[in-house]
Amino acid sequence: MHTNYYFLRQLAPALTAQLRGYRVASCFSQEKDELVIGLTDGAREFWLKAQLGATFPALALPETFQRARANSVDLFPELLGELVETVAAWPQDRVLQVNFRSGARLVFKLYGPRPNAIFRSSPDAPAQLFQQRLLADADLRPGPAPGAPAAAPGAPAPSTALGPPADGSPTSSSKSDPSDKSVVQTKAKLPPALADLPARYLRAHGYDAAPPDAQMRLVNQVLAQLETPAHYYLIRLDGRTRLSLLPLGEILDTLPGADPVGALRRFVPMALSRRALEAETKQVRQALTRRADEATTGAAHARQRLHALAHEAGYRHAADLIMAHLHEIPAGAAEVELLDYYTNQPRLVKLKTGEKPQRTAENLYRKAKNQQIEERQLSQRIERRETEALGALERLEELDTQPALAELRAFRAWRKQHGLEPAAAAGKGPTELPFKVFEDRGFTILVGRNAANNDLLTQKYTHKDDYWLHAKDVSGSHVVVRHRAGQPVPAPVLEHAAQLAAWYSRRQNDSLCPVTVTPKKFVRKPKGARPGQVIVEREQVLLVVPANPFEGQERE
Repeated sequence: MHTNYYFLRQLAPALTAQLRGYRVASCFSQEKDELVIGLTDGAREFWLKAQLGATFPALALPETFQRARANSVDLFPELLGELVETVAAWPQDRVLQVNFRSGARLVFKLYGPRPNAIFRSSPDAPAQLFQQRLLADADLRPGPAPGAPAAAPGAPAPSTALGPPADGSPTSSSKSDPSDKSVVQTKAKLPPALADLPARYLRAHGYDAAPPDAQMRLVNQVLAQLETPAHYYLIRLDGRTRLSLLPLGEILDTLPGADPVGALRRFVPMALSRRALEAETKQVRQALTRRADEATTGAAHARQRLHALAHEAGYRHAADLIMAHLHEIPAGAAEVELLDYYTNQPRLVKLKTGEKPQRTAENLYRKAKNQQIEERQLSQRIERRETEALGALERLEELDTQPALAELRAFRAWRKQHGLEPAAAAGKGPTELPFKVFEDRGFTILVGRNAANNDLLTQKYTHKDDYWLHAKDVSGSHVVVRHRAGQPVPAPVLEHAAQLAAWYSRRQNDSLCPVTVTPKKFVRKPKGARPGQVIVEREQVLLVVPANPFEGQERE
């Protein structure tokens, strides 16, 4: 609430009492979105530092300030030498106005997404903007200074687009400002200036369930507390450090209500110092939550697939039936009904018309072996993903329960220890390749999964010096052997890659398969070609036996 009307209305008279008669000695900026104003009465100095960035608009009141010798620029030269008369807060708005004896005015517009400082050397002078991109602020004029002559009878009350009308009614900006999204929406209309903290305080004290008359009493009680606060509270709420006029959330410090300047001096440095911790903690929390959700979902999908494999009649079962009833199967049959010895019920088995039943059974036995490998891999995946989910949940629990992590240095050490740094997380991304990945003698072999994936592999993930392989004259996967600087690819590695290219092609069941081998620079994709289709300009051919990459793992 450090930019809320109810705090600014306490801050304004305190600043008036302290700054009346002070002269502006300097006005400059040495950081982005920062305006520094130095004032003095000849014996004492007072510093006002306006943070006018969209992420954290605030008025800081440092007791001392040292101007940098370089990278500092003077601003608002006509402001120098002006004497402060009063400081005023506009009713029901987030605007603080400094009035000078000459009639000059400096307005601090503390709207969350678009704060600004607007200076006019006189009421009719052109506006000078700190944030030049907010051109609409040039048309904003502050209301009359306290003590200005009253308007003539019958004349309309002066009003501005930014400031309030003289009658104190809310401005159009305070009525429709989209940043005030957290006002309680109930039968009893609340002032927009209440914003989110008083609204949450009301909810915590039963506002929503109370009858209308009780709601009004609660609102009036809260308004009385806001208009004459007994204390200012530095609180932690939803992972953010905030200034509140009401006791809410985790109270970090309690300050006297008679000293809004002291409260602001205590709050702004604390909030700025904790912003990095709060932002990084939020980032890590989101990453851990996402990791836990993804791991849990992955484990659930793998468990569903494993359950389906365990409860369906397997390839081995069908192959056993074919071999047991081989003498009963007519030649060229597309399907045959056989007695299942396990259930004593007839079962329909599909066959290939141009293939012998023995060859069909052989292929089914091979698929059964691959199915066993898939089941083992699914079990490993379930275990791995559940471990990942448990680890992420444990880190989240540590984040909530370890007091040491409330300090930035300890938090960053903990984050580094568990590999949660943004750079480390970004570095892990490229290793999760969307292809089949194999290793041989330190060389990485990548295999495409389908036509579109082949295009992605060949066009986006392959260097011109990588070796590119493909089964000759048939459809199949693109295979790439990644080169290593200064190391030629050994012949056994190329042969292994060629066997993979043969296996992941239509020649998978052939006794021998010719495979095209060429550097990637001789492979191009013609305009208008279908997914996965390329032209090879220069090639060598290896003749290899298609090899199941998982059979070696099974034997081990």
